[in-house]
Amino acid sequence: MSELIHIAPCMDWLKGLEPDMSVKVLSCLDNPKDLVQISTVSLTWRRIVVENGLCKKLCLRMFPQLSRVGHVIESNNSDAKDYAEVGSSNSKEWDTLEREHRVYSFLAHACTSFPEGDCISVAISASSTDNYPEESIQHTLVSGNVVGRRASYWSSKGQKNPAVPEMLTYKLKSDFVIITEINIHPFEAYFQNESPIYSASGVRFRMGHAKFPIVESDPMEESCHDDKFEWTHTTQVFPMAQKNCLQTFKLPEPVLCIGGFLQIELVGRVQRQEMDDLFYICVSHVQVKGKSLGPAFSVETNVPSGLFVLKRQTKFNQPSLPENESNASSTGDLERHVREMLPIVNVLRANVDFEEYYEWADADYETDEEFAV
Repeated sequence: MSELIHIAPCMDWLKGLEPDMSVKVLSCLDNPKDLVQISTVSLTWRRIVVENGLCKKLCLRMFPQLSRVGHVIESNNSDAKDYAEVGSSNSKEWDTLEREHRVYSFLAHACTSFPEGDCISVAISASSTDNYPEESIQHTLVSGNVVGRRASYWSSKGQKNPAVPEMLTYKLKSDFVIITEINIHPFEAYFQNESPIYSASGVRFRMGHAKFPIVESDPMEESCHDDKFEWTHTTQVFPMAQKNCLQTFKLPEPVLCIGGFLQIELVGRVQRQEMDDLFYICVSHVQVKGKSLGPAFSVETNVPSGLFVLKRQTKFNQPSLPENESNASSTGDLERHVREMLPIVNVLRANVDFEEYYEWADADYETDEEFAV
């Protein structure tokens, strides 16, 4: 093994494997930077990565929601010119594979390198509002129970049945957002007797897209019918505490919201208002934590096939790596990852004994810059 490790940096050990085994080895890479680097080692390695769509498969492992993407586009001006391109020749097929490789490799890298932050752009609608605009959903975009000496919160209408849910719908900062957690602050009615907290007993989240363009709602009415949206991902119900604090609901795995809309379903009412004996839910603040991938990426959702069209805006440069990762693409780092993969190769080789190793051909080697994504 020590001898193999010593010579690995100057031998193309993938040539000693069957093609299927080569794909299995490279499929073990789960870091997008490593996979992109591997595709720049040589024409042979690049062909394996591109022909087998390894960057796309990595993205699908990271975010299963991408399974509904049927086509990818590269554009400088959102022009979908190549959307209509259909070709059966080897050249056009390879161009399609190359384009998918570029888009998905950039997407995989963007998922790990774009900055995190609050991803809410606009409050769209509430399933009910008790007093508009004093208790509008718009108040949930501002942190704090009191803003400008006035109570700041959204309130539902009262219900006799505590099981009646409420929905809050938001537009995110782009139509391609990775969501990691949602934070909700139930409202404490400090101006009422004993300062009751109008929380829900649980919360569920839905992500998706609008079925047609959403226009601004009537200023005297915030309600927005659920049939205007298609929800492509729904979470479990998370328990909510009846506490006056910002409560964090971390998703089991990051979710890629394709379409840019989030709905919060508040399940179960726990607090009855003393003056009318009805149950209410009130929220003072909502945050959505994650990474907005726009405007580098956008999506067309309402296409006849029912699949999405993923668009990459090539005029936006690849984001720089965090400072502590700036050397991750060095030659030494690549060699380290190659050495780490040798045990995988030996396992896949099983009892096969290679009698010779193949030197890398100088003509087969390409620089990272030539294949930079």
